[in-house]
Amino acid sequence: MFRPKLPTMPQPTGSITPPAVIEPTTIITPGTPTTPTPPAAPAPARPTVQLTPGTALALVGGGTAVVLVVGAVLVSMLLAVAVTGASVAVCAVVLRSLLASGNRRR
Repeated sequence: MFRPKLPTMPQPTGSITPPAVIEPTTIITPGTPTTPTPPAAPAPARPTVQLTPGTALALVGGGTAVVLVVGAVLVSMLLAVAVTGASVAVCAVVLRSLLASGNRRR
């Protein structure tokens, strides 16, 4: 009752790994000369990015805009917290004053 029940893992229904590709091999006999194949040039993994002055300026402008927007949001949230705290403090002083004056009249 107090022991957790672990679910059983379902068994795979199909082939998980793709079938291996078998490449043909050449058989070298002692009498035949072999010609070395030139190594293929590796393809670049991803294209190179070239920054022009225009794109650099756009990146700087976009980053500045993001910083300004995030800063404005954070400052407005801080201001909202400060205004809320001040209003709660004023309400507490008014309630304390009303309760104290109510006790003095009796």
